Amino acid sequence: MRWKRDAGLTLRMFMTMFLLALVYLFFLTILYAYGVGLTGLLLFAGIFLFIQYYFSDKLVLMGTRARIVSENDFPELYGIVRKLAMEANLPMPRVAIVDTPIPNAFATGRNPKNAVVAVTTGLLRTLNREEIEAVIGHELSHIKNRDVAVITIASFLSTVAFFIMRWAMFMGMFGGFGGGRRENGLSSIALFTISALVWLISFLLIRALSRYREFAADMGSAFLTKNPRALISALVKISGKMEYVNPDAKKEIEGMNAFFIIPAVSGKSLLSLFSTHPPIEKRIERLERLATEIGY
Repeated sequence: MRWKRDAGLTLRMFMTMFLLALVYLFFLTILYAYGVGLTGLLLFAGIFLFIQYYFSDKLVLMGTRARIVSENDFPELYGIVRKLAMEANLPMPRVAIVDTPIPNAFATGRNPKNAVVAVTTGLLRTLNREEIEAVIGHELSHIKNRDVAVITIASFLSTVAFFIMRWAMFMGMFGGFGGGRRENGLSSIALFTISALVWLISFLLIRALSRYREFAADMGSAFLTKNPRALISALVKISGKMEYVNPDAKKEIEGMNAFFIIPAVSGKSLLSLFSTHPPIEKRIERLERLATEIGY
């Protein structure tokens, strides 16, 4: 199986990372000009993100109340995951189940050797075998593309900016960085403003990068399963069923939406600019075009 790449999508991801690099370079230059001691902040942010990255599988499983299951418990699901993992040339990931009526799935883990693929009981009840295969293909594509590592690396200096923003706000409230209150108060305000701006811009760019990774995972599923229309059908069913799920059930796992194949939003839809996922309509449009191009 040849893993085809979308040149346009790859270019957009590259440009997003390039813009992030420019924003971060500007930020570091400003911090250097301000004489801010970065060592402690970088170390703190590095430890914070390392823990988040290294224990990503455990943290996500805890957050969603997912439980690792054995092949004896879910032989058909194991069979699907094993088959597609072999197609993608990946180690067999652990398989987890989330007991919720919300039809969804996610993948996590810092690398392919520590990966977990999880599906909800709602998904197993909602989709047929071909559609489940398409969803698993999407999640395995995230693992193959090392999306957890990509987003963690992209988020590093954004996290630093967030901490400095909070630090500058605190210092401004209590007299600044030393010396005259008026001068240092203004310095704190300026540093807060720059940090907040860097954090906001990087936040939007990382959200855009996340949406591009979803498009790439959709494409990966299409080539793994050779059945892009099954993923289209799965997306339609999942999004349609989501409207009838109890809002309280959505709120329970809303904090994990970035990991799901389709976010479980309890209220009004978020603006696409701030979403971690592209609109369903755009994903279906791309998959329809792909199905036509490759004749599946």
